Amino acid sequence: MSEHFDVHGGACLSGEVEVVGAKNSVLKLMAAALLAEGTTTITNCPEILDVPLMADVLRSVGCAVSIDGGTVVITTPAEPSYVASSAAMAKLRASVCVLGPLVGRLKRAVVALPGGDAIGSRPLDMHQNGLRKLGATSVIDHGCVVAEADGLHGAQIWLDFPSVGATENILMASVLAKGTTVIDNAAREPEIVDLCVMLQQMGAEIEGSGTSTLTVHGVDALRPTTHRVIGDRIVGATWAFAAAATRGDITVRGVNPHHLDLVLEKLRHAGAEITVVGEEAFRVVQHERPRAIDFVTLPYPGFATDLQPFAVALASIAEGTSMITENVYEARFRFIDEMVRLGADARTDGHHAVVRGVKRLSSAPVWASDIRAGAGLVIAGLCADGVTQLWDVFHIDRGYPYFVENLTRLGARVERVVEG
Repeated sequence: MSEHFDVHGGACLSGEVEVVGAKNSVLKLMAAALLAEGTTTITNCPEILDVPLMADVLRSVGCAVSIDGGTVVITTPAEPSYVASSAAMAKLRASVCVLGPLVGRLKRAVVALPGGDAIGSRPLDMHQNGLRKLGATSVIDHGCVVAEADGLHGAQIWLDFPSVGATENILMASVLAKGTTVIDNAAREPEIVDLCVMLQQMGAEIEGSGTSTLTVHGVDALRPTTHRVIGDRIVGATWAFAAAATRGDITVRGVNPHHLDLVLEKLRHAGAEITVVGEEAFRVVQHERPRAIDFVTLPYPGFATDLQPFAVALASIAEGTSMITENVYEARFRFIDEMVRLGADARTDGHHAVVRGVKRLSSAPVWASDIRAGAGLVIAGLCADGVTQLWDVFHIDRGYPYFVENLTRLGARVERVVEG
């Protein structure tokens, strides 16, 4: 069977939407459960396709995993397997984050190369180099990352780029290493902080959480814990851009607004009224046609690359011309080809895109190439005349729980159509 969305244009979204735990956090927290024998419970988990996929990855190394709504319970055996070979690994990039915990606890790992979104090259060089600094060997062999060590030791590790995945894998490997590890130019994303909090609850000794330098004092063993996932800032930003693009009024709950400081400031420049409502909510109101603004993607606290499709969708109907620069994933701009199908006036030149806003887009069949491109095309479809058919919507299901239901509650008319 195949599925698509019928997105009816002309909606003005309004109301409240509740955001649950972050996709970019929960999968890494699930992997961290491998570091301790016993039962770890993770709450506020998003009900998305990637969570059961990661559960299958953990089962492939001997864990028992149960999922009940937003709660995931993982029981890690005394001697898990060091071979992670689930077929699920080909379907999500985050599966590679079991590498660090397996090497850290078992001193060896064979991890199938991951799949995931088609947004450009994402090599594992920094992951492997970090493990080598900690005393492991690491090679790619027959489609797997193979790592082994007699023992791990603390090291000074400099990352060429503040890679989220490399930071997470090196961090999880180092918490059980002998001595002190310093990770310089580490990623600073809120999801990294969330991982540090959970590891500290498990008994890890970590300093510098939320900064570009992480200092880890290795301990002999960790213990299982119960942890609540932070709210998904990318999903929160999706609703913020949807409000601005449709000239709507949306209150987003469940996300720390300070994790979106730059995003909300950009939307203010586009003409939106932003109100922070407590520690985990904000409101976006857009009365007039948005104004064109420029966006440059950078690692946190810069403008996240995951938000680039939403920026393009907003720019496509804004008043004026926007320049959008992609500095993280070179293939993100394939999304713009689909925006042109919808009548966007956009062109790309290297890692730059120039988008001249039009008053109204026009409906057309389009295809999602990744999670965020799919959500961006829905936002664009809401701003188009007629009904836009969006295909390959399984991507959206990997990152957005109850996406169609939330849109409907906000006043959109979006229908999931199952064929065949």
